[in-house]
Amino acid sequence: MKNIEEIYPLLSQPRKVVIIMHQKPDADAMGSSLGLAHFLKRLGHDPTVISPTNWADWLKWMPGAAEVIDFEYSTEKAMAALDQADWVFCLDFNTLSRTRHMAPRLRKIQVTRILIDHHQQPESEYFTYGVSKTEKSSTSEMVYDFIVGSGHAGLIDIDIAACLYAGVMTDTGSFRFPGASAAVHRMVGALKDTGLNHTVIHENLFDNFLENRLRFTGFVLQNRMEIFYEYNAALIAIPWKDLVRYEIKTGDTEGLVNYPLSIQGIRMAALIIDRDEEVKCSFRSKGDFDVNSFARKYFEGGGHLNAAGGRSSETLELTVLRFVNAIKENSSHLQ
Repeated sequence: MKNIEEIYPLLSQPRKVVIIMHQKPDADAMGSSLGLAHFLKRLGHDPTVISPTNWADWLKWMPGAAEVIDFEYSTEKAMAALDQADWVFCLDFNTLSRTRHMAPRLRKIQVTRILIDHHQQPESEYFTYGVSKTEKSSTSEMVYDFIVGSGHAGLIDIDIAACLYAGVMTDTGSFRFPGASAAVHRMVGALKDTGLNHTVIHENLFDNFLENRLRFTGFVLQNRMEIFYEYNAALIAIPWKDLVRYEIKTGDTEGLVNYPLSIQGIRMAALIIDRDEEVKCSFRSKGDFDVNSFARKYFEGGGHLNAAGGRSSETLELTVLRFVNAIKENSSHLQ
């Protein structure tokens, strides 16, 4: 994988570009992808943004979100865009499996793939150019660095700023996490200089849910949360019937895994959800407990030191049992 700086001189020639994010995209995946798309369009390129799956309603306010192609819903349209692409940017994921049903196509097509990502252990062999920096707060910060590094900071308008701000703000926990470096705050200052209204973005992301989601959250915290004080760990396990009962849609469980971390002494929290077709897992931690390694070892996943995800093909009950056994094995690291 060549350094991404090597494509800077190539940006002057207009190209058909496809930008891809990971399945079930969060605000960083969607924000970085749309921010890059707006930038490339201003440079004269023809960008198309594709999501492997659908996305949360609370992301639909982002400038350009209405034009994003859902691969599962519009497969032929997405395939046609991939077949015509000169470049394919891969944002906020570094293993092709994170694109779900798109992965076989991405492995097969002969195209220049460009990686911009901040997760651990990238599949570098699949990318022609790329940058992978785990110390970065978000892929949105890295897209900002890409724009500035290419010498085009002056092209950042309010639409680009809104998308990138949403991504970096959410991935830093509203600038709470260690990744919110001085560089991140300088970036936010520059984005604000475009005239960006950050208050509206916070409202769109956090005050944009239906009543059933709030009642679901209350029910889950009351009935589905278990605290393992002896291991300084917590678990929220949600069966499929709860999702059906409260009519939970994509994105409605975002942030649930963080609630148990507010309990004094809890160093690690897990959210395990029966999604019917498979069991999905999210892990969060404080301090030096590595949930990336934890997810990779026990749940076919990975991510960051303090935030990772995984999956299980077992039942919810067996997956929960596996989690309990795993925290017992790691009890000395959780003290």
